[in-house]
Amino acid sequence: MSTPPPKTIQEDVTLDSALRPRKWEEYIGQERIKKNLKVIIDAAKQRKEPPEHLLFYGGSGLGKSSLAYLVAKELKTNIKITSGPAIERAGDLAAILTNLSENDVIFLDECHRLNRVCEEYLYPAMEDFKLNLVIGKGPMARTMELKLPRFTLIGATTRIALLSSPLRSRFGASFQINFYEKEDIKKILQRSANLLGVNPEPEAVNLIAERSRYTPRVANRLLKRVRDFAQVEGGNIITMALAKKAFEFLEIDEKGLEEGDKRILEAIIEKFSGGPVGLQALAAAASQEQDTILDIYEPYLMQLGFIERTPRGRLATKLAYLHLGIKYKASQNLL
Repeated sequence: MSTPPPKTIQEDVTLDSALRPRKWEEYIGQERIKKNLKVIIDAAKQRKEPPEHLLFYGGSGLGKSSLAYLVAKELKTNIKITSGPAIERAGDLAAILTNLSENDVIFLDECHRLNRVCEEYLYPAMEDFKLNLVIGKGPMARTMELKLPRFTLIGATTRIALLSSPLRSRFGASFQINFYEKEDIKKILQRSANLLGVNPEPEAVNLIAERSRYTPRVANRLLKRVRDFAQVEGGNIITMALAKKAFEFLEIDEKGLEEGDKRILEAIIEKFSGGPVGLQALAAAASQEQDTILDIYEPYLMQLGFIERTPRGRLATKLAYLHLGIKYKASQNLL
């Protein structure tokens, strides 16, 4: 008798949204941030007013969007989603703000990429819930003030250093989302496996967690890829052997490094003698975009201790040499 196929999630719901936490208890990790948010939300409820504007910053896939959804759900209000690059003109911003209801939440992803002109219009909206639009040009121009419903803006960014100081100062609270602990990643994987209808062995969960880059989005992505291998094998049980086979096929090593990570490390070591090397030269040598290196690869490589950032550029550490199996010379990396 053949093993039944794994359960499927409703076709009209994407996997990523289906795996998103629906309540605080399902959001695993970041305990300090959750406690602070609960205090802010409870206090705002007692005052019967929307919470202050919130800013979440940290690497991609660490749960900034999920926190925004949970805040809106806790407030029992609507959430409107947009991003910095999507707001090109003041009219785009006005359309979003004027369609809000009282106490709504706006989630502004990648807010550091917001157009500077639009950012100026956002300041009075955040402070006084007013939108000052300039109509016409030249001597005939006039300013029209629109009153807005009270709302909470939740900004998210992977590059807080690029966020302008005036915008950053208008958020009432800022929270840094850090990399997760391995045990938290294992809990996230077990929950996701239940939702996906697969049954991973504890050893397999541990193996996936080790390669997850301490990031929930990556962990879920790897789980889905390993699930594909299990499905092709004709079952919904993920064994240790199956997980190892999947990672060998995907070329993901025991530290979670992929081809792009190794290409960056090898470029520093082989083409620049271990560094230091500037970001522009490294991007050209590794055939990667500078923003991709900054946002995707470098944070994790630094977390592992494989890369150091110095005033003169990036250095490959001794740990990077050992991991790649390249002989390390003590005379290298001297500034």
